[in-house]
Amino acid sequence: MRLRDSDQVKLALSLFALYIIWGSTYFVIRIGVGSWPPLMMAGVRFLIAGALLTTFLLFKGAARPSLRQIVNAGMIGILLLAVGNGLVTVAEHLQVPSGITAIIVATVPLFTVCFGCFWGLRATKLEWAGIILGLMGIILLNTGGNLTGNPLGALLIVVASVSWAFGSIWSSRLDLPKGLMTGAVEMVVAGGVLLAASRISGERLDNLPDTAGLLAVAYLVIFGSIIAISAYMYLLSHARPALATSYAYVNPVVAVLLGMGFAGEHLNPIEWLALGVIVLAVAIVMVGKSLYSGKRTLIQNDREANAATDKCDDPAA
Repeated sequence: MRLRDSDQVKLALSLFALYIIWGSTYFVIRIGVGSWPPLMMAGVRFLIAGALLTTFLLFKGAARPSLRQIVNAGMIGILLLAVGNGLVTVAEHLQVPSGITAIIVATVPLFTVCFGCFWGLRATKLEWAGIILGLMGIILLNTGGNLTGNPLGALLIVVASVSWAFGSIWSSRLDLPKGLMTGAVEMVVAGGVLLAASRISGERLDNLPDTAGLLAVAYLVIFGSIIAISAYMYLLSHARPALATSYAYVNPVVAVLLGMGFAGEHLNPIEWLALGVIVLAVAIVMVGKSLYSGKRTLIQNDREANAATDKCDDPAA
């Protein structure tokens, strides 16, 4: 079916939001942690974004979530945003280059396939090949130089990626609020948890963040959280899953280019090779998932067609 011009524009804008905006957040986080304590910055970002989005949705007449839905969304918010994004922010505060951070985070789809097996989502041989290749890419990346002197930063990003992957696959098994309200509740809960962690860890804001730091948080609130999440929700309901999740292997390229162009970051030949290996691995997993979904749809259609034929042949029909 041919998309209308207005739908094509929405699709293009949504992809731009995921490819460029989400890809740029790693660089913007790097700017922000220059004058913000990391956990505090992440907490402020999500609490403000969540409060604004919740207020807007309730004003527009969105259904109020039940207590169970709030609790479920809160747990997912902790895994995805408090642990996932929070640890990424801490890692960049520890001077892990934003481009390197994005490359490691690109492995989230690989971990997602692994966790899916716990819920009976069988991975194809092609997906397993992608996972193995991605793990080789991570090992290669850790020998490149930027991470060899910062093992804690590398570990935090890997833990963040695992947490995001587990939360993503678990969320599909929970009763969550409808539409964008899920993201709004997740951000409010995650923001509160991050600010509590900031307080417990002894973070202090001795001076008001500089202009760059304030603008970084404003960008992350408006573009990185509200707009990008809304775009992702739109793509999930209006585009093929493979297209909606294609940001996973575009974001690291965008982040690397921004880090090199504006933050003086650089990748050595081994790290460039690791980037290519990981992007290829994610692409293989996406293709494997798409082929499996297509095959499953064909099987389901065949079953329905056979059932209809049997019913027509039944004298009692």
